[in-house]
Amino acid sequence: MAARPPFPGTPPPPGAPPGVVPRYSSPQGGPGGPIRYPQQSFPHGRGGSFSNVSGGNGTAGAGSPHPRPPPPQQYLTRQPSPTPAVGKRPAPQSKGGGTSGSAAPATHPQDYPHSGNPKKKKKLAEKILPQKVRDLVPESQAYMDLLAFERKLDATIMRKRLDIQEALKRPMKVKKKLRIFISNTFYPARGEGGAAGGEGTSDDATVASWELRVEGRLLEDNKPSEPSKGKRKFSSFFKSLVIELDKDLYGPDNHLVEWHRTPTTQETDGFQVKRPGDKNVRCTILLLLDYQPHQFKLDPRLSRLLGRHTQTRPVIITALWQYIKTHKLQDAHEREYINCDKYLEQIFNLPRMKFAEIPGRLNQLLFPPDPIMISHVITVEGPEQKKTSCYDIDVEVDDNLKNQMSNFLLSTNSQQDIQNLDSKIHETVETINSLKTNREFYLSFAKDPQHFMHKWLLSQNRDLKQMTDVVGCPEEERRAQYYYQPWTGEAVNRYFYTKIQQKRAELEQALGIRSN
Repeated sequence: MAARPPFPGTPPPPGAPPGVVPRYSSPQGGPGGPIRYPQQSFPHGRGGSFSNVSGGNGTAGAGSPHPRPPPPQQYLTRQPSPTPAVGKRPAPQSKGGGTSGSAAPATHPQDYPHSGNPKKKKKLAEKILPQKVRDLVPESQAYMDLLAFERKLDATIMRKRLDIQEALKRPMKVKKKLRIFISNTFYPARGEGGAAGGEGTSDDATVASWELRVEGRLLEDNKPSEPSKGKRKFSSFFKSLVIELDKDLYGPDNHLVEWHRTPTTQETDGFQVKRPGDKNVRCTILLLLDYQPHQFKLDPRLSRLLGRHTQTRPVIITALWQYIKTHKLQDAHEREYINCDKYLEQIFNLPRMKFAEIPGRLNQLLFPPDPIMISHVITVEGPEQKKTSCYDIDVEVDDNLKNQMSNFLLSTNSQQDIQNLDSKIHETVETINSLKTNREFYLSFAKDPQHFMHKWLLSQNRDLKQMTDVVGCPEEERRAQYYYQPWTGEAVNRYFYTKIQQKRAELEQALGIRSN
C-alpha cells in the first residue's frame, strides 16, 4: 500500500540536501502577517490703572521554511544584482573586480533581504565595543566604564523626570502676604456761586465728592522690588468684590458697588469708586478670594472634629480618613464599612456607612468660603485730603519652583548636543568594528591563503544565489545521478499532493462549495 503523501510544509527527510527544500514549499505561500452676585464687566486699564466700579446690580515576505543561513560577513564582496533587495547596501568593490583574490572586505554591516528599516533607532548595544577589540586595546576599558556610568546617569535623570512629572500633577502652592491699600480722597466744592449763576458749569465741578480706591500688591520675601512686568494683577486674586455704602445716605438702589469675575475679565491693579458727598461714610468691603483649586468651608461640627475651617475636597477627605484610622473605626470584618463614633454619628446622622459614600455625604456639609470683610470709614474731615489704610491677608500663589520644573521638562537645548555626540560615538564604534573586520580578513588570508580563498569562493557562491534568487543546485541538477537519491520519491509525492490540493481548491471555488 502506497504511503500517504506528507502534508505540505512538513520538514524534509534527513538525507535530503538542503538546497532542494525550497523547491517544494507549501502551496499556501509564506506566513500572513459660592453664591455669586449679579455679574458685570468693567473697563480696565493696564499698568497702574484702576477700574471704575459702577454701582447697582450688574451682570515580513514569503520564503522557504528552511532559509539558508547568511554567509560570513568578513568573506563577502557582493556583486551588483539586477534586482537588488530593498534596503540593501552595496559593498565596495576593488578595481580588479569582485572575484579578485585581493578584494578588500566589506566596510559596513550587510543588510540582507529580510532585514528591517535601515534607518532604525540606534540602541545602546551598538555603542558597546566587541570583546576582541577590548582584548586588543586594553585602554578601551575606560570607555566601557564611561558607558556604564552613562547608563546609571540616564536612569537617574529619567527617574527624576518622572518624579517631577508626578509632582507637577499636584498643586504646588505657597502662602504669601497680599497687602491691600484702601485710600479715599476728598474733593471739596469749588464754589456755590458758580452753581447758581454759571450756565456752562457742570454739577460735578461744584458739588463736593470723594473717591475710594482699593488696590494691593504681593509682599516679596527679602527680595528687592522688581518692575511690574510679570507681576500678578490685584484683581487676579479675587472672584468678586462688593463695596457696601451707607444705605441711609445713598438709598437702596445706589449703595452697592459690585465687581464679579467673568471668563472675559481683564485683570487690573485696583478698583475705584467715586460718589458725591461731604460727610463721613461708613462702608464695608467684601473680598471673595479666587481659590485654585476650589476650597470649601466645613460645617462647624466637622470643622471642630478635623481642625480645619476651609480646605479643598481632597484634603478634607484625607483628614477624615486619618481620623477614621486613628480611632480604628473601620469594620474588622467588612472593611468597606465605617462604624461611626458618637461625633461622626451626630454629623452624618447614621451609625454605619460605606467609605465610598463619604464624598457624596460631604456635599451637604461643605459650603462656599466666607468672604474677607473689611470695615472702612471714608473720612472727609481733616487737613489731609487723602487718607490710606493697609491690611494684610494670606493668599496662596503658585510656587516659582513649578515654573522651573516645567521649564526643565520642556527644555530641549541640550538634547540636540547629546544626539550629535551619540551619533559621533556610533560612527566611531562602526569604524572600529570595520577596522576589526579588515584585520580579521587580512590575518585569515595571511595565515592560510589556500583555505581562505576556498572559503571565500564558497561564500561568494552562496551570496550570488541569494542575490539572484537562484533556487536549488543548478550545477548538480544537470546530472542524472542527482535524481536517484532517496528523497526523490517523497519529493514526487509532495509535488502531486500539492497539485491535487490546488485543483481541488479551484474546483470547490468554481462549484461554490465552502471548504471546511
